[in-house]
Amino acid sequence: MAASSAKPYCCSSLNPAPSNAIARRAALSALPAAKPRRFSHGLAAVAANPRASRSAVLRPVRACLAAPRRPEYVPDRIDDPNYVRIFDTTLRDGEQSPGATMTSAEKLVVARQLARLGVDIIEAGFPASSPDDLDAVRSIAIEVGNTPVREDGHVPVICGLSRCNKRDIDAAWEAVRHARKPRIHTFIATSEIHMQHKLRKTPDQVVAIAREMVAYARSLGCPDVEFSPEDAGRSNREFLYHILEEVIKAGATTLNIPDTVGYTLPHEFGKLIADIKANTPGIENAIISTHCQNDLGLASANTLAGAYAGARQLEVTINGIGERAGNASLEEVVMAIKCRRELLGGLYTGINSQHITMTSKMVQEHSGLHVQPHKAIVGANAFAHESGIHQDGMLKFKGTYEIISPDDIGLTRANEFGIVLGKLSGRHAVRTKLVELGYEINDKEFEDFFKRYKEVAEKKKRVTDEDIEALLSDEIFQPKVIWSLGDVQATCGTLGLSTATVKLITIDGEEKIGCSVGTGPVDAAYKAVDQIIQIPTVLREYSMTSVTEGIDAIATTRVVIAGDVSADKPALTSNSNRSFSGSGAAMDVVVSSVRAYLSALNKMSSYVGAVKASSEAPETISVQTTE
Repeated sequence: MAASSAKPYCCSSLNPAPSNAIARRAALSALPAAKPRRFSHGLAAVAANPRASRSAVLRPVRACLAAPRRPEYVPDRIDDPNYVRIFDTTLRDGEQSPGATMTSAEKLVVARQLARLGVDIIEAGFPASSPDDLDAVRSIAIEVGNTPVREDGHVPVICGLSRCNKRDIDAAWEAVRHARKPRIHTFIATSEIHMQHKLRKTPDQVVAIAREMVAYARSLGCPDVEFSPEDAGRSNREFLYHILEEVIKAGATTLNIPDTVGYTLPHEFGKLIADIKANTPGIENAIISTHCQNDLGLASANTLAGAYAGARQLEVTINGIGERAGNASLEEVVMAIKCRRELLGGLYTGINSQHITMTSKMVQEHSGLHVQPHKAIVGANAFAHESGIHQDGMLKFKGTYEIISPDDIGLTRANEFGIVLGKLSGRHAVRTKLVELGYEINDKEFEDFFKRYKEVAEKKKRVTDEDIEALLSDEIFQPKVIWSLGDVQATCGTLGLSTATVKLITIDGEEKIGCSVGTGPVDAAYKAVDQIIQIPTVLREYSMTSVTEGIDAIATTRVVIAGDVSADKPALTSNSNRSFSGSGAAMDVVVSSVRAYLSALNKMSSYVGAVKASSEAPETISVQTTE
């Protein structure tokens, strides 16, 4: 095994573990005998080979053995006991983060990237929640659930969430049935506090509902049904064993064990999984899954504890986004398994970790939720070194302060040989860059984007990847355009009130102009927009970031709005707590802010229209086919 110039990052196959010593010796015995075995730690190598020079010992080595191929998918079993399925719920649980709503186009783009990443199951949404969500899940099932995007031909399972009632299950099946491998995920609460205060049902009633609804989902023709006892972490163990036994009999193929409120500690959650595995009759006919929330910051640790105890499906989200404090982070869980594989009993996943960075950035862009700089694996500082002591160590031997190679997650710290985009770049170069960044858009969308790109490139010396993503999000991945921005003119300063004039264009092409004053140019512009649209709203969040350095940087604005129930006119949304996010990008901060505000208003208007249409339609779900 020749020494490499790569960095000496974590290598599970070279970390001795007594529990797997036989397998390790067998793997090492298969290496070519003519070449001496090398170690990733200098002193160990000296002990094994005293004649080795110090320079040879300290040369970085990449000696990880390749993980086995992904086993063929069978709903209720995994032929390789060491394989762990990755269930990504970014598009469902992740989107429940306040203000993180994505358009259908954005969801489809993220789903394609999740397929490239290699996730086994994509939970694409909650179809019964709205007609728009049902359509989005259906689109993902049709386009992502049937077409391989990887060289190995992998096609992910497409899953839809449902409560334990027929209406939800019908909606979920209508959405996912178009996929090659569809799954319905249904749930009901099982903890005493939930059954008593939320469901107001007895344990026997809950068991009967769960059993009946799992059987109903199977009766629709769905071969893959996942069941979750909500708040399992605080549920009575004997009751858990009983309800899980009953749903297995009814046809459940995966049993997901959620720590819904992030209450358990790693050793507790690991024991919960082990106890379920040991005490649930029929458990050999189903896959045990984990779903851990991050309320105490333990979601990833609990997930790994569950995997070590026998769970073979792990529910995670990109960047750990999700309800409240979020979920277990895909990148943290996957890289921990990859880095410490041998100490976890030889577990492995089918994830191509080199797509992690691109996927993380895409989810940040489309959800509007940016990760903190010190976020593990994908944070801006995860592979940055400022301390003089650390820098000295890195210059001498990179393994001193890095246990993971940035290359392993697809991160390039300095792109010295990539295409540098500017005002002279043509369509070919720009489209090539879009493909490199993981975006697939049609010809019309590209022409719209290229026009915006040229406007920016004329004013900037260099257009960066971040500029491209900001413009793409602002131009292409926006909600249905009900109001579009024509012009905006604002004046401000210390000599008087700020004023703004805004011209908006309706969906029918009619131009409307509003003028207003405000405490600043953005406030004045927003009041001018309100004067035209006349939708009572309240601005809950406003943030602006510069995607690149320099005075000519593009400003990206993100806002979160909600219906204003205190206004004279009633709020348009039926749920006053529902919020809508919007984003905009421009080199002018006022224009960027108005674009973001209009994006959120268009989402709100589209939602109101969908809810109105849904309330006027019959309650039963009609299935239209072209057959």
